[in-house]
This record gives sequence, C-alpha cells and structure tokens, in this order.
Amino acid sequence: MKIGILTSGGDCPGLNAVIRGIVLKGTQVYDKEFVGFRDGWRGVVEGDIMPLERKDIQGISKQGGTILGTSRTNPFEGTNGVDTVRENMKRLGVDSLIAIGGEGTLAAAKRLTDAGIKIVGVPKTVDNDLSATDYTFGFDTATQIATDAMDRLRTTGDSHGRCMVAEVMGRHVGWIALHSGMAAGAHAILIPEQKTSMEQIVEWVTSARDRGRAPLVVVAEGFTLDTMDDAHSERGLDAFGRPRLGGIGDLLAPEIEALTGLETRSTTLGHIQRGGTPSAYDRVLATRYGMAAVDAVIHARWGRMVSLSGTEITNVAFEDALGKLNTVPQSRYDEASILFG
Repeated sequence: MKIGILTSGGDCPGLNAVIRGIVLKGTQVYDKEFVGFRDGWRGVVEGDIMPLERKDIQGISKQGGTILGTSRTNPFEGTNGVDTVRENMKRLGVDSLIAIGGEGTLAAAKRLTDAGIKIVGVPKTVDNDLSATDYTFGFDTATQIATDAMDRLRTTGDSHGRCMVAEVMGRHVGWIALHSGMAAGAHAILIPEQKTSMEQIVEWVTSARDRGRAPLVVVAEGFTLDTMDDAHSERGLDAFGRPRLGGIGDLLAPEIEALTGLETRSTTLGHIQRGGTPSAYDRVLATRYGMAAVDAVIHARWGRMVSLSGTEITNVAFEDALGKLNTVPQSRYDEASILFG
C-alpha cells in the first residue's frame, strides 16, 4: 500500500523540504511507496496523483513553493467528503495520508481522521500561529523577507523624509510583524493581539519625526484599531469561510498623513513573504518534520501532528494543535514597545 502526501492551503518556503524528508526516509529506511496528491485536498477529492520516488525529490529542499501544487479546496464542500476521500484512496491503493498544512488543512484532516481515515499532520504556516508547536517552518524565511523589505523601505523613507507603512502577513497573530519590526528598527508595530488607537500611532510617528527620523510603521494584516470591530477585508471569503484580509496599511497611511502632516506611503508585502528560497533554519526544520511524519505513519499515530518542542521533534493530537492560537504574549509586546517612537 502507498502513503499519500498533500500540501494544502497557502504555500510557504520549506514545503519541498518536508516532501523530500518524507520520501527519503520512507523509501530508504522503511521501503515504502509514496504518491503525491496534486493541489492539496482537490487532488484527494478528484483522485489526481503523481508518483514520488527518490528521483522525483532530488535537490528540491532548496526550492520554494511545492512540487505538488496547493489549493484552498475544502474536501467537505460540494462533495460527499469522507466517502469520496475513502473511495479514491481505496481505488488508488493509498493506505494513509500525510497532510502538510495550517489551521484549515489540519481541521479538515481531523474531521477525516474522526471518520476513520488514517492521517498524520505536518504543521505549515508562515504566521507561526499553531499553539501546539514552538515554531512552524516558513516563519523564519517570511520574517527575513519582511525584514529585508523594511530595510529597503527605510532608505527610501529617509531620502524623502516620509513615513513608511509596511503591511505584513498575520491573520490572527503578529509574530511576523513583531520579529521583522524589531529587526528592522520599526517605530511602531501593530498586531492583531493589541488593539491600538489612532492617537497612539500618531504619537509614535510624531516622536520619531521630531527626532529627525523617517518613521517606519509595521502592521499585521489582521490588526484592528480600537474603533474597529473586525479586521479590514474587502476580498470576500475563502473556501473555508474565512475573510480574505489585506489593505489595513492603505487604510492607515492617509490617516497618519492627515493627522501628522507627514507624507506617508503604504506598501503591502503580500505573497512575496511566502515565495522564494527557504532559509537554512526552515530547510532543516522542514526536513526533520518530514522524517518524523514517516515515523508517525509507521507507528500508526493517526490523528496526530508532528511538533517542535524546544529542539526536539515530538507529536500532538490534532485537537490539541487546533485548540488555540499561538498568540504574541503581552510580555513580548511590552518588550518591543520600549523601542517605539
């Protein structure tokens, strides 16, 4: 029987390293056969597979994206869900699945596991928002990309004496904003965990300007002002019914300019944070996750996700992985806020 691999949800650097780790250990140590489902859950629902032998994964750990393709397909939307997945796996001779993905992917995996389908999960999210693991691969690379972009924004901001607003990813949590903002020397960092007033933002911007600096404001896409009930969204819903966020930077920039008189520009980094070559840290973590996922399959640890605890790879139940978000603690934000203004 074959083991199926899928990558679902948003892409991120390190996905190919996970696939490589799975196939290398699975074939060399356990003599197992693997197939990849194309485009995440869509491939599982439609039975669209590709072979994954050693020759197919040579040299891919340094490549961004995923050789399997990905999508935000919900396996329970418009299909018989469990029955369709079970029938396709039986027809294709696939005994179990390794699902690589974030919150939405693992939530679907849990529902399928509860129905008796054999699945092991691998955590993937650039947001680093899964509470059952210390770090997810992709986060380190996304943070470095955001930091590099902010370094460039600061030079053009300094040249023109402008305030620069950099919007980064972070639907529910502000880890990318916090880390990249601290690394880039931002004068204000705005994250979903901390509702902030426009008056406070203006105070930070004005303080930096008065010291002769060109202010840099970093904002996570899920940030809300204290006058807002929900995060800014103008792009409808995704397949899992979640709002597509983005645009809060464009909302804040004209407000900052109007209230401070300081020319202000906004840049949304968007999908550039998920693209390109993964960092060395992410390649190593992703590879270790992949190898641990194969071990979990061999030991029939169904309904569990591999996880990083300190420096050790372990595994946790899906319900624990999905129980709550890995939010930025108040102490970490208070630590960073000393640098604001």
